[in-house]
Amino acid sequence: MAYRDEVSVVGIDVGGTFTDFVWRIGDRLQVLKLPTTPKDQSEAIGNGLVQLNVGTKAEVMHGTTVATNALLERRGARAALVTTKGFADVLAIGRQNRPSLYVLSQQRKPELIPASWRFELDERLDAKGGVIKSLNKADINRLAEKLEAEQIESIAVVFLFSFLNPEHEREVADHLATVLPHLDVSVSSELLPEYREYERTTTVTINAYVQPLVAAYLNRLKEALQERSIFVMQSNGGVLSLESAARQAGRLVLSGPAGGVVGAFEVAKRGLDTSAPEIITFDMGGTSTDVALCPGVLPRTSEGLITDLPIRFPSMDIHTVGAGGGSIARVDSGGVLRVGPESAGADPGPICYGRGGVEPTVTDANLVLGRIPKDGFQGGGMPLDVDAAMDALASLGRSLGLSPFEAALGVIRVANAVMERALRRISVEQGFDPRSYTLVPFGGAGGLHACELAEALGIEHILIPRYPGVLSAWGLTIADSTFDASATVLMDTQKVLARPELLEPMYLDLVQKVNQGLLDQATRPSFQAWFDIRYKGQSYELEIPVDLPFTASSISQSLDRFSAMHERRFGYTLTGSLIEIVAMRLQGKHTGVPLGHEEMPREVSNASMKQNERRQVWVDAAGAQLVQYWNRADIEPGQDFKGPALVGQYDATLLVFPSWRVSSDIHRNILLRRM
Repeated sequence: MAYRDEVSVVGIDVGGTFTDFVWRIGDRLQVLKLPTTPKDQSEAIGNGLVQLNVGTKAEVMHGTTVATNALLERRGARAALVTTKGFADVLAIGRQNRPSLYVLSQQRKPELIPASWRFELDERLDAKGGVIKSLNKADINRLAEKLEAEQIESIAVVFLFSFLNPEHEREVADHLATVLPHLDVSVSSELLPEYREYERTTTVTINAYVQPLVAAYLNRLKEALQERSIFVMQSNGGVLSLESAARQAGRLVLSGPAGGVVGAFEVAKRGLDTSAPEIITFDMGGTSTDVALCPGVLPRTSEGLITDLPIRFPSMDIHTVGAGGGSIARVDSGGVLRVGPESAGADPGPICYGRGGVEPTVTDANLVLGRIPKDGFQGGGMPLDVDAAMDALASLGRSLGLSPFEAALGVIRVANAVMERALRRISVEQGFDPRSYTLVPFGGAGGLHACELAEALGIEHILIPRYPGVLSAWGLTIADSTFDASATVLMDTQKVLARPELLEPMYLDLVQKVNQGLLDQATRPSFQAWFDIRYKGQSYELEIPVDLPFTASSISQSLDRFSAMHERRFGYTLTGSLIEIVAMRLQGKHTGVPLGHEEMPREVSNASMKQNERRQVWVDAAGAQLVQYWNRADIEPGQDFKGPALVGQYDATLLVFPSWRVSSDIHRNILLRRM
């Protein structure tokens, strides 16, 4: 990675509808949005780099949805699971949780790996990692024959207690690499050496399931971009080399959304003039909405969930719902209006895009209500068909006994309800009061819904970044190079407090793994550590930061943090109860390209979108009203005005409700304050 003053780096975020580009050349920026090419995402990427005329020396930071889409659509590789005899059904048994407690008839999604491709080997370790029964090489050979006969492309190797002793897993992996060199092998003791069989199995299975697809895509991308250096965003908000990303594809499941949180947090540092901003990020794109709560730090978790499957790779703590600009509106069999999670995507997209879409979407509803200027979308470069959208909303309205405008308002309200629940889930349900946070909306549609959602949650301040529609791509350009590793501890804190040196061998082993995984092998990284801590006997843990080096004092401080977080999250603490450290986590980091005083390129205003023009907009159910239009490029720092207003720019549109006041800071961020 580059660490120099005159940097040339391009961030590329592939979304469900648009692919966004931000090119940083020193302190200058160029931005671009193109329709995503779903069949091969690298096609849109290549086209964008050509349009921007990005030189081959520019580093490419890429956020991809290939792994996510493979899981959502269940179109991964022909993957197999190899596990200890008697444990082939771990994926099917799971935790016996009911996603909807009071739904009497529930159907589970099929396992990623069917029963016929789940194989057992007669080996066994005890609970301390000792060998009870060794592997039989003849069994491994027979396994290889079955894998070849079934044309398996990828395999997950997960043995009981391998997090304590990886000997058997390595033996199987080494043998298969020799006899079936084309096979991608994911080994649990390398990817996730932690206890909990189900979570470890699902994580390694997910990696195996998406790895061949991700590797093939990254190879096509490398060929398309030729000599350029390419790095890929991980779920944890740091970038990874192309080669490491291809091997550990499960780390990319939240690749795209992570860049947005990184970007929003950095914008908030500047816009709110603090190193520890307390914000709620709200990323509304074409297909989905991603929300995260940042309580002065970037949100982090090691317990993600994707398509109802737990994944234990470290990631940004992001909650995703199927509500975006392309979310399809329909009336169900009971006569109830539904919005999403189905999406029109990039092809054909919303009806108003004129690419063959036939079902009304949230974007069509916003257009009918006048909230999106039909001649101001993407700087006027993409005209919208308002008549086609109106016809679709009229048809939807007839089935509900509503006018087209009332139907459009209904679509917006239903979508807002879905997004409001998501925002409450990451704030109120986690013990945080959203009223004390600043909302940072971004994505192409975030600014259209921000005021309504802020009012529903009692939020008083909104911060709109300079380029909200491409913020995730901008976040990629400033991301750090990171790598995470973990180890199982399972020790009482009394024992660890008395002898902190017991943690030293685990720590040194993690340092070695992290150094091997980082891009820059020559420079010493900075390290940050966490413990997974619980009261002894609990079945869940909280991830708590711990200061380095490990001392009785730093460990004691982490226990105080655990008690405070447990109180906030669950409403109580257990004074006097034994506390247990379950796992140790370590992240190494090389700081990314520093920000300068970026010169924001001024946009050319459309001739049809005059600064003082007033347009008819349905702000609420009272009907259309004349609303002043502002071109974002013409709003100078220090400028101040009241809503209602419509603020248009190349990559997004902002709808300001009457009860909000607008100002612009020196970085050309827009600040909204509720009056």
